[in-house]
Amino acid sequence: MYLNYTDQGKGKLIVFLHGFTESLAIWNNFSEVLSEKYRVICIDLPGHGKSKCIGEVHLMEDMADAVDNVIKKLNIESFIIVGHSMGGYVALSYAEKYADKVKGLCLFHSQAAPDSPEVKANRTRTIEAVKQDHIDFINQFIPDLFAPSNRLRLKTEIDQIKNDAKAYLTKESIIASQEGMRQRKDKYEFLSKIEIPVLFIAGKQDTRIPLEKVMEQLALPKHAEALILDIGHMGYLEAPKETLSTIDCFAAKILNP
Repeated sequence: MYLNYTDQGKGKLIVFLHGFTESLAIWNNFSEVLSEKYRVICIDLPGHGKSKCIGEVHLMEDMADAVDNVIKKLNIESFIIVGHSMGGYVALSYAEKYADKVKGLCLFHSQAAPDSPEVKANRTRTIEAVKQDHIDFINQFIPDLFAPSNRLRLKTEIDQIKNDAKAYLTKESIIASQEGMRQRKDKYEFLSKIEIPVLFIAGKQDTRIPLEKVMEQLALPKHAEALILDIGHMGYLEAPKETLSTIDCFAAKILNP
């Protein structure tokens, strides 16, 4: 299974996974800066960017396997993995399946809990809406990821994300990801046993990943760190300096102790 990716810099490695409706392009600024110190690989997850769908349902485990195909192709032995939102769900599954390869994990507006019954029902309704008009869904969904105070300030960036999503997302890819997230498994037990450092980046105004969920999960890993900001779900745009700096410091402690 081919996934599109970029590969920049040299040395010890950081892998970035984007979220639902996004592409590897969200990491352009991060990879430009971090590739001066590290080798940085950014991957388009199945059905996003230039990567094709891998089935009618994109289970997190299947997407983790697809990511590992890239890792094997590049003969990579170990790295830190950073996942935004859905990318964090995939990163968790990857760290569980391929524990020997992952030295650190960043859950960037992401978490270990499965969907609640209410969220599962919402995803089912979303799938029905997407079947009717996926462009209208994209137009409504993406702005709501930002804190209200940032929507006007970041209007140009939001419009760019919407236009990019409309260019590459199909009804099939949106539905496959929604169904995959709806079926994802509880990772609390895995998070409580994980040996590697875990960094949580969370937003006080994040309506997708409630802060209380993140706070209760902070107590699970043996080594956990957190950056809590007064933002929504899109920290790489809402607080780029703070989130980039935190990932840089996290990487330095693990990759250059």
